[in-house]
Amino acid sequence: MHGKERLLSVGQDSDVSPAQARKAKEVARAQVAEGIDPSEAKQEAKAIAFGALLRDVDAFEGQATTRIGLQLLALTAQRPGEIRHAKWEEFDFQEKIWSLPASKMKMRRDHNVPLPDQAIALLDELRMITGNGEYLFPSLRSWQRPMSENTLNAALRRMGYSGEEMTAHGFRASFSTLANESGLWNPDAIEAALAHVERNEVRKAYSRGLYWDERVKLADWWARFSCELKAA
Repeated sequence: MHGKERLLSVGQDSDVSPAQARKAKEVARAQVAEGIDPSEAKQEAKAIAFGALLRDVDAFEGQATTRIGLQLLALTAQRPGEIRHAKWEEFDFQEKIWSLPASKMKMRRDHNVPLPDQAIALLDELRMITGNGEYLFPSLRSWQRPMSENTLNAALRRMGYSGEEMTAHGFRASFSTLANESGLWNPDAIEAALAHVERNEVRKAYSRGLYWDERVKLADWWARFSCELKAA
């Protein structure tokens, strides 16, 4: 499932069937005829869908650790495996930074994640549950191991989202889509937030420092924007 970054209509559209594509074109033509900008209508639909998902996550009635895991996925836009394997020692609560070592990263390079106040609040809640252990999200069977890779996706299924509609990995696609479509942020800063690789070594080192301040502002904006979508 990790290759499918989809959230209803929020994620990637590469798997749209010909029939769905024809239907989308018909809808777009009808919108144009009514004086509606199809691109703006599509963006609004994506935001509404994501807001509904966030409300469902907040209302999840399963394990509190699972709910918080999904909420942190939505706020940080990091990979599910990075969330599941997160350790308390990686978090600096004073500086509000999550420091992921290269050994844990898909691209095998260190990655720092700025934490908005909403994420800190979730981590404070989680510390009351698992703060005495090594992992933020330990397995129910053994605190010496992280949460199962199926736990987060199983929670989404329990909430009524099929694998075609949403996966744990899809939160990253939602963040990327909505942040880029906002037009407020440098696309390179968004890519840096997602820890996507920069092939040029000089540019890579330059970008990591160049975009940090913007990434901090981006993280705060994303947290506020997510709250607004939930309240809409």
